[in-house]
Amino acid sequence: MSDTTKKAPLARRALFPLLLGLLLLTILYSVTIGRYDLQVRDVALILWDNISPSQAPSWTKLEETVVELVRLPRVLAAVLIGFGLAVSGGALQGLFRNPLVDPGIIGVTAGAGFGGTLAILLGIHGYMLLAIAFCFGIGSVVLVKFLASVRGRTSILTLVLAGVVISAFFSAAISIAKLLADPFQKLPAITYWLMGSIASTHYGDVLLLAIAVIPATILIFLLRFQINILSLGEEKARALGTPVVLVQWLILIATAMISAGIVAISGIIGWVGLVMPHVARAFVGADHSRMLPVAGIIGAIYLLLVDNLARTVTTAEIPLGIITALIGVPVFAIILRRMHSKGGWSND
Repeated sequence: MSDTTKKAPLARRALFPLLLGLLLLTILYSVTIGRYDLQVRDVALILWDNISPSQAPSWTKLEETVVELVRLPRVLAAVLIGFGLAVSGGALQGLFRNPLVDPGIIGVTAGAGFGGTLAILLGIHGYMLLAIAFCFGIGSVVLVKFLASVRGRTSILTLVLAGVVISAFFSAAISIAKLLADPFQKLPAITYWLMGSIASTHYGDVLLLAIAVIPATILIFLLRFQINILSLGEEKARALGTPVVLVQWLILIATAMISAGIVAISGIIGWVGLVMPHVARAFVGADHSRMLPVAGIIGAIYLLLVDNLARTVTTAEIPLGIITALIGVPVFAIILRRMHSKGGWSND
């Protein structure tokens, strides 16, 4: 075995702790960003004080309030959103053996987006908004799966086309809701929310995100080996004894729950679930037991950096969905070009 071959597994094993360290540093740095100047050391000490209280703190009460009540909820929300979107995108791409699949392309995001828009139009917020967004997200998955399935088999091409159809339908429904909304109050709120933002996030929102993202992510990770088998094709998966339909539904419901929770809190943030799994796959390969956690951490770091950019580029905050699209489109174009030159998805 060559030295290069020996070094590759070692580098892959070292990548995960390195990414965790980078995520921690990015979190600490992100908390320092804002009009009130703070240092990374101060942020670390303030947060550590919750674990081991200091007898003589070197920070003021105002600094502690800024860190723990103003900036930390937003940072935690960005971590959960980036992690959830990347994991759900990676799971769907493996499930359907399609590099173009993410929660947005199979209709979940548009469905949950309409549910959230309808809730805002009706003056509903909090857990009820999450419930409505989740129901519409699940409903869109059911419709897409129904349209793409023939005699119990799911066509990958038909799945994507069905997702486009359902997404177009719910996008039209969102337009109707915006047309009916009060142009001075609810319409601006709906428009800004749909572009994606976590500017006013508090700990209640973080709790909603955690309820939606963490259990669903755990379920997806528990099914990681089943996703590996399904990525070989449904016929081979059935021959190996995999309950294909059950696994498909579990993953679809888990990704719908993640998307619904994220859309309910932050609006529609695209391209993270589509691009980040490809980046992770380039580092650790296609094995979902390694790829999914790496994709999640990379997605969390990426969305933290995007949120930092949104807060600092201009005096008026830029919606996250605009920045993720501006970055994600050219990056995905490069990835798609490289995949095509290497022979396509099967050799990725």
